Amino acid sequence: MLEITVQTEDQRRQVRPTAQQLAELVRRIGARGDNFLVLQRIPDLPDVYVQVWHETGGDYLLEHRDGGHDRHFRVLVEAPETVAGAMLGWARHQDGWDAGMSWEPLDMPAPEPVPPLDLGQEDRDLLEQRVRELLIGGYGTRAQLAEIAEDYLVDGDNHPVSPQQARQLVDTLWLERVAEQSGWGEDETDPERISRAFAALEAGGITAREHFTCCRNCGQSEIGDAGSPDARGFVYFHTQCTDSVAAGAGLNLLYGGFDGSPETTAAIGVEVVAALTDVGLSVDWDGDPGQTITVTALDWRKRLVG
Repeated sequence: MLEITVQTEDQRRQVRPTAQQLAELVRRIGARGDNFLVLQRIPDLPDVYVQVWHETGGDYLLEHRDGGHDRHFRVLVEAPETVAGAMLGWARHQDGWDAGMSWEPLDMPAPEPVPPLDLGQEDRDLLEQRVRELLIGGYGTRAQLAEIAEDYLVDGDNHPVSPQQARQLVDTLWLERVAEQSGWGEDETDPERISRAFAALEAGGITAREHFTCCRNCGQSEIGDAGSPDARGFVYFHTQCTDSVAAGAGLNLLYGGFDGSPETTAAIGVEVVAALTDVGLSVDWDGDPGQTITVTALDWRKRLVG
């Protein structure tokens, strides 16, 4: 798999596609409403991306930006295979991925300077603390975190943080977290063990979702439509659970059977616990279908994607 995300014109994202999937996406684009792809690295880095635009019957407009408005280039390409090959080389950090094409720099305007945040120290500390909490949680994109930062201190008609200030703050703290996680090495982390256990449960007919909806009420009402119609049951944790585990608590999991019976819920619980212990995680659950399953003793190092 490639360490990139691919976003299509309809706002769908593919995370860590294969080389074949990337090539298929390039060949597919061209119809109205499906004209472009944007590739970003994992973790996402500000002002670093590759994108392509194509209309059926025309050339491909391939662009890449490498760190700022003055590092933005484009080239027209005839064949989708050439585009896919260049994108694949970029995704793999290959030297010379952009060689052999007549790139031209784009005269992009410099962004307007962002005024400093006009916040008291207490408000600034609260805002930065909230962004850091979300970064530790690890599920948000830069755009999502910027939206939260912009709205966090809103009071009636008072909007003390502009969209530009929010993006700048998030990008600064995002890059701090990226630098921190670069020291984690390549060993599997506990959040990755959670993902591996959930993937096994999904393959076994149990709908398994991470960071799903804002609360239990929403989760219970939406989980039935989140997976296969043939699923026997479900397990998930919502965003408040993510906040708790990021703060150092255990991770509470909600689970059940779609027939609503205590017997099925208990059986699903047994499968969930088995999947978690199989990947080396510690679990606290007494078998009571009315009690949540808690994953304990977690070292929550969730790698950013973006």
